[in-house]
Amino acid sequence: MGMTRIEIIVLGLVLLPHYALALDGAVPGSPNSTSFPVQSAPARSDKASQPDADPGVKRAVFAHETASRDARHIADWVVASGDSGGLPFVIIDKVNAKVFVFDAHGRIRGAAPALLGLARGDDTVPGIGDRELSNIRPEERTTPAGRFVAQRGMNARGEDVVWVDYDSGVSLHRVITSNPRERRLERLATPTPADNRISYGCINVPAAFYNDVVNPSFTGANGIVYVLPETRSIRQVFGAYDVAIRHPYAVEVR
Repeated sequence: MGMTRIEIIVLGLVLLPHYALALDGAVPGSPNSTSFPVQSAPARSDKASQPDADPGVKRAVFAHETASRDARHIADWVVASGDSGGLPFVIIDKVNAKVFVFDAHGRIRGAAPALLGLARGDDTVPGIGDRELSNIRPEERTTPAGRFVAQRGMNARGEDVVWVDYDSGVSLHRVITSNPRERRLERLATPTPADNRISYGCINVPAAFYNDVVNPSFTGANGIVYVLPETRSIRQVFGAYDVAIRHPYAVEVR
């Protein structure tokens, strides 16, 4: 007996999904069968589709300055946490012998190479600020790591400086060129930090950088100086969290 028209239509509706699967090389129940979940629309990549979990959290602006991961880590943390208390701040990267100066909002004002303490280390010798330079041994000539409230002042030679750690006699100042054998200007000009360890602990920067960037940044206000460590981690020294992890959607200050 032949099939009625209605029966043919019903049979077609039953067999159609099996036929479609067969075209894809899959037979229901066979080892190579596949499922066909409903696919959602692709996620939008525009900024509006990203969750803003951290409204108001900012990061530092380095502009076109090259900086190490540790320097960026600390700068971002300072801005995001407000650790500088609304004051301009300076980051001294000892490993890379470089100084970064930021305004109170975390925008870079300038960067320059620096000369640092001859000896490698993050601690200062107690009472070293009261000793004559001639009595300070080479292994004691360190630039201490840490967070310092810095202010402008005068050194024993009557020159204006930014005191980083007054008790230890450590300051940020123009490069000293009184001893030609030390070749301090040449050391600043070389492309690597390998020869930038020469001072008794102070931070020497190019005179033009001090005059044009450092000095104006501390006019009328103190500032915070963060000297990055070289024998310990930045977490040990500052307790700084990683802004990129805690606030993944933080943006640069404007």
